[in-house]
Amino acid sequence: MTDTPPAKEINPFLRQALELGPPIAFFVIYLRLRDQTFTWAGTEYSGFIVATLAFIPIMLVAMGILWKLTGQLSRIQIFTAVMVIFFGALTWWFNDEKFFKMKTTIVYGFFALLLAIGLVRGKSYLAYVLSDALPLTPEGWMTLTRRLAIMFLALAVTNEIIWRTLSTDLWVKIETFGFPIALFAFLWWQLVSLGAFEEDTPES
Repeated sequence: MTDTPPAKEINPFLRQALELGPPIAFFVIYLRLRDQTFTWAGTEYSGFIVATLAFIPIMLVAMGILWKLTGQLSRIQIFTAVMVIFFGALTWWFNDEKFFKMKTTIVYGFFALLLAIGLVRGKSYLAYVLSDALPLTPEGWMTLTRRLAIMFLALAVTNEIIWRTLSTDLWVKIETFGFPIALFAFLWWQLVSLGAFEEDTPES
């Protein structure tokens, strides 16, 4: 069995632009179209649904460029793209915003469930994915996996509460900025707090 070739290094700012650009583009398009309605084949669509449909090709183009430059896409990126396409299509087909809003709950819930399954089996799936980047002990990996599973579950529950009880404007802002910032801050906190579980690397 041949190993998967490592991803090619690219400018980190370019990578961030390709990964964060599509959600920000969705946010900007939504702001411009939110008060408008569009009629196609006799059916009226809100600006939110049109922004959702515009987001899909923007995301796919960005992923295609990232794959072309690095030679790789992560399983998480591919799964998220499939969810966006699937729930974006449902949103358009049923002309109902709730499907795209539910997508975030399902993505975060899936990640929480996947990590929980690993914990039940006494394994850390995070270690399988990130062991080369984070030199943690087995205990450290299990601790990080347990905490991140809880965090993903909390994000899933929070998304359900927000989209069901608050305005679409607020949901779009939290989806675009709130959830990513919260997850980044949580991961940064974990990296700092798990310093005691760092695995010693042998000196050369």
